[in-house]
Amino acid sequence: MGIYEVGQAVSRLFLSSSYNVKIIGKENIPNEGGVILCCNHISNFDPPLLGAYITRKVHYMAKQELFEKPVLKGLLPKLGAFPVRRGMSDKQALRTALTLLKNGEMIGLFPEGTRSKNGQLGKGMAGAGFFALRSNATVVPCAIIGPYKRNTLILVYGKPIDFTDMKENKATAEDATELIMKEIKHLIETTN
Repeated sequence: MGIYEVGQAVSRLFLSSSYNVKIIGKENIPNEGGVILCCNHISNFDPPLLGAYITRKVHYMAKQELFEKPVLKGLLPKLGAFPVRRGMSDKQALRTALTLLKNGEMIGLFPEGTRSKNGQLGKGMAGAGFFALRSNATVVPCAIIGPYKRNTLILVYGKPIDFTDMKENKATAEDATELIMKEIKHLIETTN
């Protein structure tokens, strides 16, 4: 068992013992090939939750500053994280994500770019749409329905989004992100 699997097991143990976790739609995640999980962002626990209950490894962009801390510098890459410089277009982070997707890996994205302060779904940034249009990866919308309290915490993996028409019509990254956010909103509104 590698460090990632240990991290998954620890995350599952913590989350399941702290919250009444309900997972819906795991069957919507393809068993192979590039996958982009696009999820709303309400807590620091979202990345571990998104990957704790599924078998495939999830890679995440994490802020560059975390990789400058001695303990985290060696640990984060083993947990699937790679650095991104926030507040600017980080071409290296974009290339890393596209390469992972091309190699059949799975990445987790939070299109809002930051945690929601009030738990409401915010506006998505163009990055998620960029990856959806520039890769052949399957895009799976996800929704975390909280809050992280003792009551039920729900994670829904929705049905993959079809971007064929958008790619053929040369849609913008913003348009693609808008579709992703609409699907996430639908999951939040229709899941009980």
